This record gives sequence, C-alpha cells and structure tokens, in this order.
Amino acid sequence: MRDPNSGIFLTIEGIEGVGKSTAVQFIQEYLTQKNKKFIITREPGGTEIAEKIREILLTPNSEEKITPDTELLLMFASRSQHIHHVILPALKAGKWVVSDRFVDASYAYQGGGRQLDMKFLQQLDEQIVHSLKPNATILLDASPEIGLARAKHRGPQDRIEQEKVDFFERVRTGYLARASKEPKRFHVIDATKPVESVQNEIKTILDGLNDA
Repeated sequence: MRDPNSGIFLTIEGIEGVGKSTAVQFIQEYLTQKNKKFIITREPGGTEIAEKIREILLTPNSEEKITPDTELLLMFASRSQHIHHVILPALKAGKWVVSDRFVDASYAYQGGGRQLDMKFLQQLDEQIVHSLKPNATILLDASPEIGLARAKHRGPQDRIEQEKVDFFERVRTGYLARASKEPKRFHVIDATKPVESVQNEIKTILDGLNDA
C-alpha cells in the first residue's frame, strides 16, 4: 500500500499535437472533483529560472543556433530547478504533482530525436534526477503526421515544432521504447481516438492511482 501522506507524481508525455494540454485540463478537473491537493507544472519550465530557460529553448533561432548538446544541458539545468523548487516540496507535502513532460522527454527528444549519446544522457539523469521517478506516466501516442497537422492550427511554431517529420518519428520511437522497458509505469493511449475515449482511459488510470 502507498503511504496516504505521500504525494503522487504523474507525468504526461507525447509528441506535439497529441492533446497533452487537453489531458492535463481533464486531470485538473478530476483532482478538483476528488478534493485532492495538487499542482500542475511543466517542462521545460515550472520555476522562474526554468521558464527563462524554456524561452531560450523554444524561441526560433536567429543567427546563433543552439547545438544539440546545449539543448540537452539546458533541459537538465531547467529540470534541476524544477525538481528542487517545485516537485520535491510538493510531493513531501503530500500533493499530487502533474507535470507536462519530465525526464522521459529528454530520452525521446534529445536521445531519440537528436540522436545524442544515451550513456551521457543517463549520466545526467543519475546526477540530476537521482531516484525520482513518476508513479505513472501517460504517453499519448499518435503518428507525427497527425500530431504536427494538429499543432499547426495552434499558431506560430516554436523551435522544436519546426523540426521535420523524421525527427518526430525518432522521438515517437524513443517514447515507445521507453514505454516497452517500463510497462508498469507507462500507460500508452492512442491519441487518435475521440477525446471522450481518451479521457475515459485517463480516468481509469487516475482511479487506480487514487485507490493505490
């Protein structure tokens, strides 16, 4: 049995356009109805400094391009601030922490998409994240063609969204590989299903966490 006084760490993952924002809003409404203490946060971001790093990471490049290594290191710098100033304090206070992306995104985007050295990424993970792991991770899955087509309707694309389809194919493959390695933590949901169907699956996951 889980300690009722400890918090629950839930992360939402997936490529662009899979409906993460809609899912997070549904989770927020669920937790509010259940009278749960919770926070909603995101990566990169979540703190004042981490949000400034987010702006650097997502603003389309001008003359100076962000190198893949710089991108990875900035992601973990932002994550360090996020963990110590937001996630851990909330979990220690017994709250639910719902984060739009966490370390799995780095394995998918920088490891898979950018094809960076996985050993180096794992070293950063061990050094910055330590043993912190989500209780559950919801992976909203859809093909890049579908996700990017949806994302285009949201307005101007950020630096990451401007990548080509093959980049997001590698990201998706990276996510699914992570999910296959940790099937107990990951809950893969077909994001091409109707919203109501997706939300029903999310509710089942939340009910399970709530009753654990």
